Amino acid sequence: MKYVTFYDQNGQLRTGAATDRGVVDVSEAYSMHDIIAGGAGLRLEVEAYAANASVVLNESELNYGPCVPQPQKIICVGLNYRKHAEETNAPIPQYPILFNKFNNTLTGHGHDVVLPRVSDQVDYEAELVMVIGKTAKDVSKEEALDYVFGYCCVNDLSARDLQMRTQQWLLGKSCDGFSPLGPYLVTADEVGNPNELDIKCIVNGETRQHSNTSDMIFDCDEIVSYISRHMTLVPGDIILTGTPEGVVLGLPEDKRVYLQDGDLVTIEIEKLGSLTNRMAAER
Repeated sequence: MKYVTFYDQNGQLRTGAATDRGVVDVSEAYSMHDIIAGGAGLRLEVEAYAANASVVLNESELNYGPCVPQPQKIICVGLNYRKHAEETNAPIPQYPILFNKFNNTLTGHGHDVVLPRVSDQVDYEAELVMVIGKTAKDVSKEEALDYVFGYCCVNDLSARDLQMRTQQWLLGKSCDGFSPLGPYLVTADEVGNPNELDIKCIVNGETRQHSNTSDMIFDCDEIVSYISRHMTLVPGDIILTGTPEGVVLGLPEDKRVYLQDGDLVTIEIEKLGSLTNRMAAER
């Protein structure tokens, strides 16, 4: 099943179940966190609730929010695609490179992302996100994906000049709106193997990144297991699994054109839909 969040006319964030008929507002009975943490039994309840609903909303008219609106943790894996590491002349990591982002970076499909005045090197990064559905501590690789509720798209926007200013990447990764997330949160059963998915980034109609999640250095099950050995993962935590080759940073210096005011960036991942946001200069 696919889930979304959206804002109503009063600016309140609502939770919806995406069906063949349209989106059913399930907020009176369930929050997104309820659905993520509630287990298989609750998800069956939500599906029945949506199937019996008489009122459905048109997806094209929704004002989307981030599909996971309040994660406790946003954990990111750097340099996790072999060809991306090669294009940036970085050594292949021996262990997952972890960093974090914050909730201020979250925004929804269709929203403008403000390009901060303090950077002129904002880059795109198409990434697959795992959403944790059960508390996970010290889990094995073999059982790791049992703890994943579902998957979604993210654009891990990165201000390269801020990112490279020091040895810590956080500053360049955590500007407001730098993690558009969604539009859909798709349950794991509908996705299957997360390391067999086509992934793209399209800027103004031009494909800039096109790869497959099979190029990950550390597969999704390895990532969940590794993180869980060092910290407890809880329902609603999101893990950004890295980006493939094709980013602006990977181009020769004289050919790098970073994101500009008005650029339209779309992230597409097989089975997860398309996430589109327009870049807007800070006024």
